[in-house]
Amino acid sequence: EVQLVESGGDSVQAGGSLRLSCVVSGYRHWVGCLAWFRQGPGHEREGVAVISNSDTTSYKDSVKGRFTISKDKAKNTLYLQMNALKPEDSGLYYCAVNPYFSLQCSLGESGFPYWGQGTQVTVSS
Repeated sequence: EVQLVESGGDSVQAGGSLRLSCVVSGYRHWVGCLAWFRQGPGHEREGVAVISNSDTTSYKDSVKGRFTISKDKAKNTLYLQMNALKPEDSGLYYCAVNPYFSLQCSLGESGFPYWGQGTQVTVSS
């Protein structure tokens, strides 16, 4: 069973930085897609960033140039480096895994069967 545990969420001021981590267990071969999603107050959950087995990345338009997704297979960990944070980046951030080989990874949540519990990010102006 794949399990994911996020950490790194915090309260920061606008312009600050955070690095989120997601430790992934039960997922040995890392051949699928890994992603970060978020859900802000009064909003639906949305895809933020995704990384493929070949390290191809894709981002939501509003975070391009500010967020970076990466993974460390040796540490079984997925990361999200977030810079130049804005109040609209606030929300509960989830990591998710599609463990099956995929030619292309998207930010649609329907393709991800495994999810963490989330870590809270609050950005104040």
